[in-house]
Order: sequence, then structure tokens, then C-alpha cells
Amino acid sequence: MTLETNGTGTGPESSARPRRQSTGARAGWLIPAGLIALGFVPVLAGALRLTELTGGADVMPANARFAAMPLPVVLHIAAAMLYSVLGAFQFGRRRRWHRPAGRILIPAGLVVALSGLWMTLFLDRPPGDGDLLAAFRLVVGTAMAVSLVLGLRSILRRDIARHRAWMTRAYALGMGAGTQAFTQAAWLAVHDGAQDEVTRALVLGAGWAINLAVAEWVIRRRRARVSA
Repeated sequence: MTLETNGTGTGPESSARPRRQSTGARAGWLIPAGLIALGFVPVLAGALRLTELTGGADVMPANARFAAMPLPVVLHIAAAMLYSVLGAFQFGRRRRWHRPAGRILIPAGLVVALSGLWMTLFLDRPPGDGDLLAAFRLVVGTAMAVSLVLGLRSILRRDIARHRAWMTRAYALGMGAGTQAFTQAAWLAVHDGAQDEVTRALVLGAGWAINLAVAEWVIRRRRARVSA
């Protein structure tokens, strides 16, 4: 037995439609809100560092290495803040502004990746950062830049599925600092702050790995939904 709507549109399917739309609207905001929450700690830390470097406060000893050449650091922080917050809304349901936002996000993401590579190669390392962590940062920065370029090439070819996949990977790598705040906190809570260079690299590397694993899960789930 099937239930059908009547001509006035007051049947069961019609009454369920507003409920589905309301649920979809809430879900459309949950993802951006969660991503913004994930990036809250690094965004806050970046804002404080940006204030120091632009003369709004005394430079802390940990940030003194940036004082000699602050421009790449300022560009990295400002672009990362824009990329993390604006990029979060690309995963919601507001498709109308997806294209204009993308025209901002791709350049911002490239600034994040390339300035991160520059800092890894040319700035003095802080205490606790070793060769393994530097190698991780070089791989992640390169992978993020390549993902953004491939995402741009895909959309120029009107390949929406590949564009979404590459941009999802790029955003996941760019949001590594948010997950690293949790992996760092978990390690320090369990091990009472003990951390050598290799351990620090692995703990931070876990943040990027978790994000990339989630990104690949999202991409596979999206492909399965399309092909179903």
C-alpha cells in the first residue's frame, strides 16, 4: 500500500518535506561550525602572533626568530586565518557563493603552502623541531600546493568531482594545525610533557595524517553516493 499526496499538497510527503529541509539546513551549518571550531586554537594563536609581529605587543622570545624577516610569517598567518574560516563554508550548503569564495581561497591556500615551505627552508628552527618534522612540513606544504593547482585545473576542465576531491585534500592539509592541537594535548597529558624531536614530529605528523584520512573517507563516500 502506498500513500500519495492529494491535490492540495497536504499529504504525508508534503508535510515531511519541511522537516527534511529543516534538518538539511541544520546539517549544512554543522560542518562549517565544526571546522571553524577545529581551527579556533591555531587562529587565536595566529592572531596573537600577528599582533606581536605588527608592533601591537612586545615580541615573545619564542617568536624572536621571525622579527628579522616578518613578511613571510605575516602573510602565512593572515592567509591561513582566511583560508581556514572562509574554507569551512565551502563544505556547507550555500552553493551560491562557492565560486567567488573559491577565487579567494585558492590564492590564499597557495600563500599558506608556499610561505610555509619558505619558513621551513630559511628560518631558524625553534627548539624541539628536528629534521623529521622539517621533512613532514616540506611534504605537506608541497602536497597542499599541488592539490590546489590540480583542483584549479580540474574546475577549469569542468571536472567537478576531481575539483572537490583535490580541494578537500588541500583543506585537510591546511587545517593540520587544528588537529595537532588535540594530538599534542593528548600526548602531553599522557606523558607529562616528555617529548623529544622525533616524538614531536610524529605527534604533529599524526594531525596531518588524521585530517588526510578523514578527507579520503569523505571523498570516497561522496563518490559512492554519486555512483549509487
